[in-house]
Amino acid sequence: MTGTRGRVRELFVYPVKGLSAQPLERAELRPGEGFRYDRRYALARPDGAYRPGIQEGLSKREFFALVSDHRLAGLGTHLDTATDVLTARVAGHEVLRADLRTERGRDGAEGFFARVLDLPAGVTPLLAREPGRRFTDAAAAGDGPMGWISLVNLASVRDLESRTGSVIDPRRFRANVLVDGLPAWSELELIGREFALGGVRVRAVHRTRRCAATEVDPDTGRRDLPVVTMIDRTYGHQHMGVHLEVLTAGRVERDSALVL
Repeated sequence: MTGTRGRVRELFVYPVKGLSAQPLERAELRPGEGFRYDRRYALARPDGAYRPGIQEGLSKREFFALVSDHRLAGLGTHLDTATDVLTARVAGHEVLRADLRTERGRDGAEGFFARVLDLPAGVTPLLAREPGRRFTDAAAAGDGPMGWISLVNLASVRDLESRTGSVIDPRRFRANVLVDGLPAWSELELIGREFALGGVRVRAVHRTRRCAATEVDPDTGRRDLPVVTMIDRTYGHQHMGVHLEVLTAGRVERDSALVL
């Protein structure tokens, strides 16, 4: 596929693990690092392995996230990355505004999500943040994988749609980068290869095995489509997309070229 060109169609960052995607026009990247602010915060299970100051990656099961807590997708959330003010909306109405730089704001956010998650009285999630660390799923594999970015090929999503007769929102896969113009599923053969993504060099390092989080509609929060089963039955694997390691500093923008 040398010389094949694709295009970046969408860029997303997820400032709080398990909460809403925030679209970007561009992203500045540095070697070995992911999107700035990506998975900067997480809602840790109070009876889990997370403790403030921890310097190791943890399984996604240590956090409240869509894989097990689909009702989080029913919220429209936004983190102002300049001020760390987190807002949440339901049906267009603001139901949370919390300054996560303050103890009062963090306590308010934890209490709000305890109610959303229907936790027992007196039990709240722990709002996790550790400077220099990201709560990505890949972080459980080590500090290097913590800085990977995720890419999904829209042609692969469309192929799955056509073969299963389903409508599949690509946002279900919670990728940082959505690309088009590549042959369906060709991204899975890129492992170990370097290529240009906008103004940066990246290397495809890992196929992304999908989990039950993809069953959740990103707008309604309903668990309504067995995406992993559909992929497995159709193709004999459970992958959609790949993880990339950033090799050089530079900028990726919407409509940037992907050149193999």
